[in-house]
Amino acid sequence: SSTNKKPWFQPDRAHKYYKLTGFYTFVVNSIKKSIPPVLVVIGIIVLIHFFVINISEALELAVNKLPDYGVLAFFYVSETVLGLIPPELFIAWAGETSTPILNLSLIAVLSYLGGFTSYWIGRRALRIPSLHNYLEVKMAKQLIMARKWGGLLIAVGALLPLPFSIASLVAGMLRYPLKSWMLIGLLRFMRFALYGAAIFSFI
Repeated sequence: SSTNKKPWFQPDRAHKYYKLTGFYTFVVNSIKKSIPPVLVVIGIIVLIHFFVINISEALELAVNKLPDYGVLAFFYVSETVLGLIPPELFIAWAGETSTPILNLSLIAVLSYLGGFTSYWIGRRALRIPSLHNYLEVKMAKQLIMARKWGGLLIAVGALLPLPFSIASLVAGMLRYPLKSWMLIGLLRFMRFALYGAAIFSFI
């Protein structure tokens, strides 16, 4: 008689494990810590939208009027500054160019580099004495949990429609190992390959 094998992934057991080990608390606290800088940037964007130039018009102008290198530079800045502009817009742009595969590859590289820049900014921010002391005292437990669970957050940011730069910024601020970030961050290329294949088939 054949024995029934249990599935390799059991949601109930995984949920209990994550709860007991503090993973959910780590995720919630990490998100809370990233909210203030996000709100600052959003506030700046809102001010620009209402008092300088309509954001939708600016995006359309950037994608349709700028030369290829201008769009790529604009994308790198977007991927560095919290990644608030959906990369799918730029993937669609790449599909409309004369060299779609090349431009898709370039925006994937720039997205990865944007995440690295965000990570670097997070690490450099630790040189601010007040921030350094805050992390050392009030986020001591977070620093420990970051080494354990930070990789999963980076993977989620790299693969899913969530700001990769925010995950990278938090990873840098929480001193997640650079080599581990660089390895896990390579999942970003998988996301662009999958999304590129899907979007290119419709344009």
